[in-house]
Amino acid sequence: MASAPAITRLAAITPITETWPVTVTLTPTPTSKARPSETPLPSATLTPTPLECWGQGGHYEEGSLRNDLLPLPMEYRVYLPPCYDQQGDRRYPVLYLIHGQNYNHDQWDRLGVDETADKLIAAGEIPPLLIVLPRDRSWTMPTVDPFGQVLVEGLVPFIDSTYRTLPERPYRAVGGLSRGAGWAVHLGLSQWELFGAIGGHSLPVFWTDTAHIRQWLKDIPPEELPRIYLDIGENDRPQILNSARWFENLLTEERIPHEWYLFSGYHEEAYWQSHLEQYLRWYARDW
Repeated sequence: MASAPAITRLAAITPITETWPVTVTLTPTPTSKARPSETPLPSATLTPTPLECWGQGGHYEEGSLRNDLLPLPMEYRVYLPPCYDQQGDRRYPVLYLIHGQNYNHDQWDRLGVDETADKLIAAGEIPPLLIVLPRDRSWTMPTVDPFGQVLVEGLVPFIDSTYRTLPERPYRAVGGLSRGAGWAVHLGLSQWELFGAIGGHSLPVFWTDTAHIRQWLKDIPPEELPRIYLDIGENDRPQILNSARWFENLLTEERIPHEWYLFSGYHEEAYWQSHLEQYLRWYARDW
């Protein structure tokens, strides 16, 4: 297993043990410290195309998935990149992005993830990809909220069978903001066979996960460790900031390679919106 590089250590902090409402305050100014990641995985080839559709942007499709575990169907949006319909033989990596508490599956859309992807794809800075935005209707822990189980057992296979994805683990990532970041860590570690990269943006770790995370990490073969990205605003709510630091400290103790960014900013949509380009470049880096 590759060892994590030295960093300025953070004090050991106890994770949060309750839910976390989202707050809105001020626009952040980014500053960062980063930890290098592991050797890149085999990547999909970025091939520019002269088709007119290349500059016209992608589009969303919406749907819902019924499952007996959920009282209501799981709604979702799928961003399809430019020229998806015109290039019928091309297959794409998939990024699952999960929204925060008290919001729904339009949050990442409102932040502009599709416009940001359009711009980066058209400029050749990231390859075309699918972005899946599922809706979580419950604010409980994973022990009683079946959202995660339905996502991995229902939505992921459905997306792979319905759209032209690259269904292998290196080309599938999961990320989220606030509560969605908790889901990304939960799913990315407990279901590591599915996801090659995990992004936690303003991460509050689910308190029911804290007793299991260390073992989940030990269960992942060293050569299969996912890429991990963590970021948070230095003025985030103390409970959430402490929880993110607790998880980052644990990764460092276990010598798990990861990237950790402490930016200026708060727990707010303006913060996540200001980092969208950085997020998408990171997710798509090895594709």
